[in-house]
Amino acid sequence: MSAARAFVRLRLGRLQLHAGFWPTCATALLLPLLASLGLWQLDRAAFKRRVQADYDARQETPAMRLRSDFETPETLRYRRVVARGHYQPEYQILLDNRVHQGQVGYHVLTPLRIEGGKMRVLVNRGWVALGPDRAQLPHIETPEVLVEVEGVATLPQTGGFHLGGARPPGTGWQPVWQYLDSAEYARQVPFALQPAVILLDPASPAGGFVRHWARLDAGINTHRGYAFTWFSLAVALAAIYILVNTRTNDDAKPKRKSR
Repeated sequence: MSAARAFVRLRLGRLQLHAGFWPTCATALLLPLLASLGLWQLDRAAFKRRVQADYDARQETPAMRLRSDFETPETLRYRRVVARGHYQPEYQILLDNRVHQGQVGYHVLTPLRIEGGKMRVLVNRGWVALGPDRAQLPHIETPEVLVEVEGVATLPQTGGFHLGGARPPGTGWQPVWQYLDSAEYARQVPFALQPAVILLDPASPAGGFVRHWARLDAGINTHRGYAFTWFSLAVALAAIYILVNTRTNDDAKPKRKSR
């Protein structure tokens, strides 16, 4: 590349950087993008650490007994809760595409009518395997007697990108949902609902299934690994830009005297 066509010209001793317009523009655009992706992954890891710390702190408080009074989301978030009542499997939903040990299945969410009133709370009773095919749902056994459920209250996360809605189209009750949309579920049922979902304790005998609840800080090392990858790509891009466009300044070399 001639000096006349160079867009960027830098000289340091015997080294000179002569870079064209398009390589410089591409590098200037990609470097901030790669760095911002690395910082975003570090931010995600820090967020998960803060959430887990909040979760651990709330586990130190005594378990809260749910009654028929409506509780605010912030009051319930990550609290250990206890509730007595009867399951209502006619308004049960199965959250699709939940994976356990490499096998696809469902999470079973069943409303519990809290004893002494009309308030319900959704209970995530755990994971069940997919049936013989998607046209045939697995058999879900549900206790008909009064049960006491205990677990951690979590707030449904409906943000992010989803293909399609939570509830499949069609009339009547749809038992298989892609994810839990609390507002949509509340529109489909004829009762009041607490704003949290109880993750049934693994030791609870209240009609649960496979309950291996992941820690909230799971995946921190993955985020760190992604961050390292993005930062490494940024460093590699900068190094390639410099090496490809740097030449020795021949004019700086001492000239030999002719004899």
